[in-house]
Parts: sequence; C-alpha cells; structure tokens
Amino acid sequence: MRILYVDIDTLRPDHLGCYGYGRNTSPNIDRVAEEGIRFTDYYCADAPCLPSRAGLVTGRFGIHTGCINHGGINAEMRWEGPDRAMQDGFGRFSLPAMMRRAGLHTASVSSFADRHGAWWFNGGFDECFNVGKRGLEPADDVLPIALKWLRDNRDRENWFLHVHLWDPHIPYRTPESFGEPFADVPLPDNWMTEELLQHQRQHCVGAHSAREVNGYANTPDEAHPRQPVQVDDLAGFRRVIDEYDTGVLYADRAVGMILEELRAQGVYEEMAVIVSSDHGESLGELGSYCEHGEADGIVTHIPMIIKWPGCPKNAVSRGFHYQLDLLPTLVDLLGGVPPFRANRVTGKVIPWDYDGESYAKQVRTGEDGGREYLVVSQCAHVCQRAVRFGDYIYIRTYHDGFHLSEPEELFNLKEDPHEQHNLAEELPEVCWHGAWYLERWVAEQMQKNIDNYATDPLWEVIHEGGPFHCRGYLPTYCERLEQTGRAAEAAALRERHPREMKESW
Repeated sequence: MRILYVDIDTLRPDHLGCYGYGRNTSPNIDRVAEEGIRFTDYYCADAPCLPSRAGLVTGRFGIHTGCINHGGINAEMRWEGPDRAMQDGFGRFSLPAMMRRAGLHTASVSSFADRHGAWWFNGGFDECFNVGKRGLEPADDVLPIALKWLRDNRDRENWFLHVHLWDPHIPYRTPESFGEPFADVPLPDNWMTEELLQHQRQHCVGAHSAREVNGYANTPDEAHPRQPVQVDDLAGFRRVIDEYDTGVLYADRAVGMILEELRAQGVYEEMAVIVSSDHGESLGELGSYCEHGEADGIVTHIPMIIKWPGCPKNAVSRGFHYQLDLLPTLVDLLGGVPPFRANRVTGKVIPWDYDGESYAKQVRTGEDGGREYLVVSQCAHVCQRAVRFGDYIYIRTYHDGFHLSEPEELFNLKEDPHEQHNLAEELPEVCWHGAWYLERWVAEQMQKNIDNYATDPLWEVIHEGGPFHCRGYLPTYCERLEQTGRAAEAAALRERHPREMKESW
C-alpha cells in the first residue's frame, strides 16, 4: 500500500471548493475529494501547530502528553518514566512508527521538528527531509524534494509519505511573481461590515487584532510583503482574505504537481491520498486576524479528505472526529499491525494508551457517524477549552491572551459560522450542557493521568506565566493602546492581569 499524507498548515475547510467555498482556491484538492470521502466535522484536539501535531502522531490528548504550549515546560512531551524502553514510544507507537510496523517505508518532507524543537515528530520515520527554513519555505522549496523522493521510490510498493506545505500559514509568503489571482474575484461570503470593523479596531485588542495584525504592533515585514500588518477598512479586510486564499491556491498547485507525478507513474488509482491540516486561521472572527490563537470553531475545525482504494467516491461523512483519531483509523484500514514483543527483562508489553478512536467504518462506507461531542483546547495564545456539540461551540476562557474575552462564550456555528453573536447570556441552559460535558471530560482524562501526573497541564501553563505568546508583552502593549486612543482597553487589561504587569514578570 502506498499512502500520501498532504499536511497543509493552517488550512480552513471553508476556504476549499469541496467544502463549499465560492472561489477556485483548491481545484486539485477538490479532485481528491471527488475521488474519496470528505469529513465535515473534523477537529484538532489541541491547537495550534505544536500541540496539534503532538496529537496527530501520538493519538493522545494534550492533557495526557502535556504538550499544549509553544514554550516553557508544556512545549515538551511528558517523560515516559521507568517503563521507557531502549527505544522511546515515538519510535514504537507513534503514527509513522505504526505505519512502519504495518510494513510501510516511512518518510517525511517537513521542517516542523526544526521549527518547534519537536524532534519526537521524526520518531518512526525511516527518512526525514528538513527543508531548512523552519516553516518559512514556500511550496516551491518543498516540491522538488517530494518529487525526487517519489521518483527515487517509484518501484517501492509499500510506503507512507508525509509532505508538509506551509503556504497558508503566516507570514503569507507566496512569491510575488504568483500575482494576485483573486483581485477580480468577489468575496464569496462578505460578512464583514464597516461598523463591525471599526468596532474591532477600537475595542478588540490583543495580539493579531485589527490594528496589530502581525503581533502586538503593526511593523511591516520586509521579507514578506504580502503579510498584512493592520486592517483599516473593508479594502484592508479584503486584502487579508485575498492573501490567505492565494496561499491556499499556491499550496494546491503543489498538490497538483505531486498528484500528477503519481498519475504518471501509474500508481495513483490504487493508492491512498489524505489531505488535512493542523488547525484553521482566524480571518476576522472574534476580532483576530492572520493567526490561530483561540480554541474556537474557526481555529480547531480542519479538513479531512481521504481517498482510499475500494472505498466510496465523492462521499460526505458527517459526525464529530478528532485529528488524533487518524492513527487508529489507519491501523484499522491496513488490517492491524504485528503484535509487540514483550520486554525481555520485565516480560511486559506497554503500548501507549491511545485516545483516538477508529472511524475506518466511515471511510469504508461513506456513512455518517462519530463522537457525541468533542473537547478542544488552546494554550499557546490563550488558555481555553471548548466543547463542540450539536450546532454549538461552548468556550471557557481561563486566560484571555489579552483579548478581554468573556469567561464563557457560546456560538451557534450553523446559524453564525463567523462567531459574531455570543449567546451565553441568552441560552444559559445550553452553556450548562457544554460545561457539564467539559467537566466530565476533564475528570475522565485526569483519572487516566493520576498514576504519573497529578496536575492538569492547562494550569501548569497559567502557573508558569501564561500562554507563551503573551509572556512579557503586556506593559509595553498597554502603553501602545494608550498612545492609539484605546486607554479604556489598557485600563481593563491592567485590572484583569495585574500579575503580568509586574516589572519582574
């Protein structure tokens, strides 16, 4: 079996044609969807990049791995303890390790491990190709390596290849020579209004807000001229969407070239192709721009498209799934893996306790089906947990990342996909339902932790100093707010975050 996993960073499903987007951003990905199954309700358990891929390769929640932040102790995996064998779990039980155990030669073309110091990501891969630009490489830097690997391995019958494209991720880095493909194409979903945008500019604060799109300031990025730095008006809002869509199209172009190579080799029809992402991207939702800093329905919702030999074509499967469900699903689809040998000293076999659940039945049949609800989190930009159930997402904020978010938020994603109307006060009974799901989930997961760890990593992040992308910024940022006519917001942040205002912090 040949399996190609195309991992497109920061890819929103609602900006793909196969998920209903009105712009032609993804003709090659759309073709894969026509030849396979599109999952509509697919989410990363832990956002953003580092925690998400920790879940992908381990099949476990961040509350168990401990890897939920972008810096500090919770940017690391929790240690395995006295039961660690000569080879750690990443070399034995991770997604690529399980693919290798199933008899596939495994390879990855990605600079992810280098970008985040996440060398565990490479565990289980027979070959790893680091492009060398730590995630700032355009698709044209990735493509030659991927194509060469496919040509060098054209006679190999069993392989798993992970190809990582970064183009929709900030800073938007599509070469200027690619032009402006959407300059004359209307916005398919023009939900932003001048009134809302001006409200955001005055009252929505924190990193990557309308007046500080590229962080806590609006300094232009000379190396990446496509990257917006502030949104002044509706034309500026459109530019944000245009540049994001251009990145999606540029990545899709690379996908097309990879698939064309596979067709030329005559192997495409009988192989598997998977297209997915690590998280989405805020494009004005909740007042955030060009970042993936919440645990909301925009950031945690990701595409999942699977073309698998012998399975339905042009199918749509509805039902809640986590990204970390992919590991057991692939093992199931491949017919399992050989049993693990016991430790020759202790006589014990200690596999990882996966949180993922196989949805191979849905892949094989195209039927609906999934979990009752999902709990998703974000602890690198804010500290939030959210529950996705029914038509709703319930968001509980523990650290607002200087956005002045409400402690509880509730959105009906079916009626309000851009999360403009917080229903928490109007529908307290629905909030109670979401809070009950959340409390039950945390209790269940902490019970699994108790033998090795008695602390919830979310509270470790807060105790250590808060989300990594907030640390040390507040005093200077409050000064900027005062200088730009937002003194009331600066005062509210100082009152809410006295700890972060200390000079020694």
